[in-house]
Amino acid sequence: MIRSSFGLGCLCILLLGIPGQGEGVEGTSDDPFQVLAATSEITIDGTVDESAWESALHLSLDYEVRPGENITPPVRTEVFITHDDHRVLVAFRAYDPEPERIRARFHDRDRMWPDDWVGIVIDTFNDERRAYEFMSNPLGVQTDAINDDVQRRFDTSWDAIWHSAGRLTEFGYEVEMAIPFNQIRFQGGDGAQVWGFDAIRSYPRSDRHHIGLFPRDRGANSYLAQAKKIEGFEGASPGRNLEIVPTLTAIGNQQLPDFPDSDESEKSTKAELGASVRWGVTPNVTLSAAINPDFSQVEADAVQLGINQQFALYFPEARPFFLESADYFNTRLNLLYTRTVADPAAALKLTGKIGRHTFGVFSATDQVTNLIIPGNQGSDQGSFDASNLSTVGRYRYDFGMNSTIGAMVTDREGSGGYFNRVASADAHLRFSESDSLMANIAWSDTAYSDEMIAEFELEEDRVSGHAFEMEYRHSVRKWFAFAEAGDRDDGFRADLGFMPRVGYREIKGGGGLLWWGDEDDPYNRLELGLVGRHTDDQEGDLLSRGAALWMEYSGPLQSEIEVRLTGRDQIYDGVKFENLLMPRFRFHIRPSALFRIELGGLFGDWIDFDNVQPASRVELNSEISLNIGRHFSAFVEYIYSTLDVDGGRLFTAQVPQTKIVWQFNARTFVRVIVQYTDIERNPVLYDDPSDIDGLERDFFVQLLFSYKVNPQTVFFLGYSENGLENQDYSMTTVDRTLFLKIGYAFVW
Repeated sequence: MIRSSFGLGCLCILLLGIPGQGEGVEGTSDDPFQVLAATSEITIDGTVDESAWESALHLSLDYEVRPGENITPPVRTEVFITHDDHRVLVAFRAYDPEPERIRARFHDRDRMWPDDWVGIVIDTFNDERRAYEFMSNPLGVQTDAINDDVQRRFDTSWDAIWHSAGRLTEFGYEVEMAIPFNQIRFQGGDGAQVWGFDAIRSYPRSDRHHIGLFPRDRGANSYLAQAKKIEGFEGASPGRNLEIVPTLTAIGNQQLPDFPDSDESEKSTKAELGASVRWGVTPNVTLSAAINPDFSQVEADAVQLGINQQFALYFPEARPFFLESADYFNTRLNLLYTRTVADPAAALKLTGKIGRHTFGVFSATDQVTNLIIPGNQGSDQGSFDASNLSTVGRYRYDFGMNSTIGAMVTDREGSGGYFNRVASADAHLRFSESDSLMANIAWSDTAYSDEMIAEFELEEDRVSGHAFEMEYRHSVRKWFAFAEAGDRDDGFRADLGFMPRVGYREIKGGGGLLWWGDEDDPYNRLELGLVGRHTDDQEGDLLSRGAALWMEYSGPLQSEIEVRLTGRDQIYDGVKFENLLMPRFRFHIRPSALFRIELGGLFGDWIDFDNVQPASRVELNSEISLNIGRHFSAFVEYIYSTLDVDGGRLFTAQVPQTKIVWQFNARTFVRVIVQYTDIERNPVLYDDPSDIDGLERDFFVQLLFSYKVNPQTVFFLGYSENGLENQDYSMTTVDRTLFLKIGYAFVW
């Protein structure tokens, strides 16, 4: 799902474009806006009253870019930009004819999307490929992100240490921001710098109005190529640019390690000191290190149903060390998935950008080796109590009109003769504002240990192969078309990436038509598209073929509707399943600041992968979020899934999840998460009934107190509990954990 926000809207990069910025137009490369140094001290308190703001660059946001197309926005917004020796300084005055309707609540950072908010986009290298985004709601709650314009990714998991404050006023609200130079990377040198720049406002009422600094052509393929240019920041210095974060993590655990064979419990306690260091060697090169790092997560993974799945499930990264400059390692083939580094004892990372050259290197010693064995029909995964050394290197060269070429190597060396080595090359070519080509090719060489061979019953102890993926895309305002091709050899492995499927060749192509609504139309945007896909194995035998027709609608009350009808033939385990018809839908609406509703589902023909027989399935997913006042929020999700075969109901799965948060202020909250999984199977319908649990229930609860001065200076105190139940025993608590984390960021 794409959030209804301007920042996340950058993911929908095909909806954005390049304005006509001719010579002599202020804010272009030929005539950038001038940013002068602040003439007096500025205090970040949410009150724009210092005299320095009067001499700052003063701009107005004159264009509503969505849902209106470059029209006069419904509200007035002013932005001020200046700097001192160590910080970028920004202020907003956001006017509102009905200030009592402003949506402003206290949230944890990166979660203020339902609110009113303002922000800036700064392309500090002016390369029109990557930018920082800093946003704040009217109460100073922060969101920051990396906009990777090359890979079309918008990543809010990146966190910086910066300052913001906001306040509601009789005319609307004001926000002030101070972004230290040591938290961003920028061009070196003593002279003036030219940056790409945008200022943005999200104004949610019946529609969520996205307001910006310049107009957009909705057909072009780059957002950052449209940005205005600002010039200034002479003498900008990150200072010593040194950040040291010592951490203390303490865990007390009580568990039943041999349950259900034994109900004898074990207790353990562990306390660890760790430290991470980040040093800006230059304004554009950063060295990071971690010794005995604390990579503990306090955010529970979202519930995913793993029943009747062909391939391994993907979970996003959430650990700070790996998130630093993570976009430097992005590739089309997803050759780096840092959650494969499970329990590192030490890690080192060097990243930087010098002129047209971008590079990144990191290495980590890991005490655990997680492994996925991919295939074209399914994947296996396991974890081994064996150490390994993981090393990754990445280089990218920028040229032409937002184009890039790059190379990457990954290497994992383990015990018992295990290793996995991958070398790759990639290119992203933009031929025009409407045409782009992305390509990525990789080669791998892998040797397995005896333990791995025995665990997965592998036929070969060493495999090698290649992978290739390419996409050509053409987009204009009213239509788009694309063609893709992929080839992943049987022996290809990317053990440091996420590669659950290999052994296939695929071609895909399609396109769509777009309609943009005017003010009086009942829709803001309509999309109608068709895509076809054909997949063979490496010998040329059919794996699947089919086509899908889809329709997308967005309209008033921030409503979205998506309907997709897929028809497919598929070969699984030597059996051909023909004329599979699989409809799905998704509906989303936020009628007010109080609540949001989302309902999605899929049904129709499917395959019972466990018993290799035709099946029909129903899966419904509903979400309701409720916000009361400025402090309370609740989120309820319910997943319902069934699979029917000729003999009857194979299984029914239900997964309710509840999250309740009391946010005292922008720094402090108390949260409880309850997750429950209930799966009922009919064993007699399985090929091996004796190996099937008729009942499987899991219960998880987590209570957390969180205090964050910034993303690194934190105090967490939490408790979690896990329970299991099946047809042989009632719900039993098998694990209890009490955990504490303290971290403090020393920044120079």
